[in-house]
Amino acid sequence: MTGKTSAERFSEVVLPHLSDALALARWLTGNADDAEDVVQEACLKAYKGLATYAGGNARAWLLTIVRNASYAWLARNHPRRIVAVGDLADLDALAANADTDAGTPEAALIAKADAAAFETAITLLPHPFREVLVLRDVNGLGYREIAAMLHVPLGTVMSRLSRARALLAAQLGGSR
Repeated sequence: MTGKTSAERFSEVVLPHLSDALALARWLTGNADDAEDVVQEACLKAYKGLATYAGGNARAWLLTIVRNASYAWLARNHPRRIVAVGDLADLDALAANADTDAGTPEAALIAKADAAAFETAITLLPHPFREVLVLRDVNGLGYREIAAMLHVPLGTVMSRLSRARALLAAQLGGSR
């Protein structure tokens, strides 16, 4: 360690990535309240494990901890349910922040409906596909980072992502 306190190192390594951690936990657990519990648990684990963090991609390191904490939380709290559903309450914020061309109430309503359809389509994906899609397209992780995080070959990540996108396109295309 370079003379920094644990709190300072935590602030540098973990805190910048909390929004991504919360987003991943929300997708995996199914709602914002449970996601906050998971991220809190993950932050405690990250704080305790700071001595073992050797550098590299702090975001991927934290998201791996969040992923593992999410699965442990699901196993404890929903042992028979591993399928996550989205928290549709977050769509209001998404629709409010959407950049619409006209800015009319009709355009806002269409944007909100599109966001709801997209969210629903993602939650209907099989778990392995949804997980890779969220890590890549929502959290912006690279293929190698996802492969390392999930302990699967790079080709598996690529094929799951391709399949997830195809399923998502089919679901969205079939709903119109």
